[in-house]
Amino acid sequence: MPVNLRNRHLISLKHHTPEEINYLLDLSTDLKNKKRAGIKGNLLERKNVALIFEKPSTRTRCAFTVAAIDEGGHPEYLGKNDIQLGHKEDVADTARVLGRMFDGIEFRGFSQQVVEDLAKYAGVPVWNGLTDDYHPTQVLADFLTIRENFGRLKGIKLVYVGDGRNNVANSLMIGAAKMGMHFVIGSPKELFPDPAECEQIAKDCESGATITVTDDPKAAVKGADAIYTDVWASMGEEAKAAERKALLKPYQVNKELIEATGNDDVIFLHCLPAVKGNEVTEDVFESRHARQFDEAENRMHTIKAVMVASIGNF
Repeated sequence: MPVNLRNRHLISLKHHTPEEINYLLDLSTDLKNKKRAGIKGNLLERKNVALIFEKPSTRTRCAFTVAAIDEGGHPEYLGKNDIQLGHKEDVADTARVLGRMFDGIEFRGFSQQVVEDLAKYAGVPVWNGLTDDYHPTQVLADFLTIRENFGRLKGIKLVYVGDGRNNVANSLMIGAAKMGMHFVIGSPKELFPDPAECEQIAKDCESGATITVTDDPKAAVKGADAIYTDVWASMGEEAKAAERKALLKPYQVNKELIEATGNDDVIFLHCLPAVKGNEVTEDVFESRHARQFDEAENRMHTIKAVMVASIGNF
């Protein structure tokens, strides 16, 4: 059966099948090739997209903006001081207003409940640009980058080191389980992911997929195809920066950890922005292993695919 993502939300990757994820990655590749060939698109012509941002962003904002314009759409940025979301007006009412004016809505903020309520009431597709729980558009870009380097996802060993319960780690775990990857989290026990979440995701693993959580960073990365990390204190957790620095220092991605993989062709991934000297050293960040700027570019191509698949002119 052909994949049809028409009018679909992207709240987390929990609601997408492996076939649907592969479809989005294939579409991303096609749109990437089209852009590089200088072919102007019209798949979002006459489409208006609301971009709601409670949290600031470089990659997410720019990716949605450029992606929409590339295909003839109009993106409208709505910062936290531009609308009354959750203040003078509740989320349901804001959703119903925006849904009558826009063809799709992106939300980047704190609460997962807000993006779910937007999806419940808007009547148009809603895309999660990041919440405290999940970051699905980032993981699509990560998977496109991995596939570009290895030609596949199934069977790849992807290791995340750092804060094992943050939104990126959660989303990578969900996606890896669906795509038949071997996913490992290397994290201090204090920052292990929620056991119930791990157990549920493990039950939904596709054939061959495995999920492992360990507090031994060198054991975690052994045999890795890709090592992934993120900032040690996420947005809203700045007060915990010193505590996290002490706790996560053994999980820094440095030359020693790269060598511990035993794989000379391992790649390094980071969703950015990076605090060099904390979660990753400068020499790794600038090394031949690094693919973080490929990921950053791929945010645009995968986000474009998400919008085109759900509201595009076909």
